[in-house]
Amino acid sequence: MMKLFAPIFLFALAGLHAETPPPVATALQPFVDGNVLAGAVTLVADKDKVLDVTTVGWADIEAKKPMTKDAIFWIASMSKPITATAFIMLVDEGKVSLDDPVEKYLPEFKGQMVIAEKDTQHVLLRKPRHPITVRNILSHTSGLTFKSAVEDPTLDMLPLRVAVLSYAAAALQFEPDSKYQYSNAGINTAARIIEVVSGMRYEDFMQQRLFTPLGMVDTTFWPTEAQEERIATSYKPNPDKSGLEAMQVTQLHYPLHEHIRQPMPAGGLFSTAADVGRFCQMLLSGGQFGGKRYISEASLKQLQTKQTGEGLNAYSLGFQLNGTAFGHGGAYSTHLNIDPAKGIATVFMVQHSGWRTDEGKKILPAFQKAAADTFAKP
Repeated sequence: MMKLFAPIFLFALAGLHAETPPPVATALQPFVDGNVLAGAVTLVADKDKVLDVTTVGWADIEAKKPMTKDAIFWIASMSKPITATAFIMLVDEGKVSLDDPVEKYLPEFKGQMVIAEKDTQHVLLRKPRHPITVRNILSHTSGLTFKSAVEDPTLDMLPLRVAVLSYAAAALQFEPDSKYQYSNAGINTAARIIEVVSGMRYEDFMQQRLFTPLGMVDTTFWPTEAQEERIATSYKPNPDKSGLEAMQVTQLHYPLHEHIRQPMPAGGLFSTAADVGRFCQMLLSGGQFGGKRYISEASLKQLQTKQTGEGLNAYSLGFQLNGTAFGHGGAYSTHLNIDPAKGIATVFMVQHSGWRTDEGKKILPAFQKAAADTFAKP
C-alpha cells in the first residue's frame, strides 16, 4: 500500500512546487500566439516600488528578436501628460495661471477669430466670446485644430515657435469651452508658454526639471543611434488581416537621431517602460518621488479633475480620466494609467498601428485586469 502511495504523494508534492506562469504573461501570451500582438513590455508599480515587469513576444518578428525589458518605444501622445505635468510646475511657482488668456504670454494670439459660418463658398469669422485660456489649451477645449496646414508631411520638422505662430494665424474651429476637440496644437502651445515663462528651450526644461531628476535615462525626442537599435519594430495588420506586417512611423522624419528634427511636445517622446513607470510613481506618490517634490498636491488634484464641460469627453489637463484613474494612450497603442484608489500604476508598451480585429482591443484591458487582480491593494 505504501509503495503505491509514495509515488502519488511525491507527484502531488512536486506539483506544489511547479512554477505558476506569471499572471500578466498568461493574460497576454495568447494574443502573441494568435498573431494579434507582436510583443509588449508591461510594468506595474505602487508608489514605493516596481511590482512587476513582464515581456512577451517579439521586438522584431522577422528577425526573431525577443522583446526585452529595456526596449524603447515611440510613446506618441503619452507625451501630452508629461508636458502638462512640466507645465504645472510653473503654475506651482506662480509664474503662470491656468485661467490666464494665452495671449498674455504669446501676443501672436491677440485678435484671434472664431469661425461663425463655413461652407465650400465662404467662411465667416467673428470675435470669440473670450480669448482662449491656458486651461483651454491643456484640456482640448480651445477650438484650435489638431495641427496646422504647414505641419506636413511629418509633425516634427517645424521649430516650436514657428508651429505655434501657425496656430495663432488660423481661426478657431469653435467657441472656447463649447466643445472638446483633441488638439496637438493646444499642447504644443502650452509648451511654447513654458519656453517664454522659463526662459529655457522646452526640451531643456523637460530634461532638467523632469527627466534627469526622475532618472528617466532613456526618455528623449532624439534616440541615439545606440538607442535606435533598441526601438521595438512597429506593426500594423497585413492586407488580408491574417497577421502583422512591419511598418515605419509615418508621422516622424528619419533618421530619428538627427537634430534637424524638432521636439514635439504633444507626441514626440521615445521612452521605456521603466522610465514611464518612474513618472507614474511620482504621480501616484502625490507629486513626489525619491525625496523630491515635483508638483504640489493641489496641482496634482487639477490633473485628476475633469476640466471639460458637461457632456464632453472626460479630460483634465493633459490626462484622460477613467473613474478613479487618470492616464493617457499613444497613437501606436502604448498606455499609462495611475489609479490611486487601487494603489497601482500600470505601463503598457507596444508598437501597433491599430488592431485588425476586435481581439486587439482586448489586449490592454486583459493586461490591466491581470495587474489589478494580482497587485491592487484590497
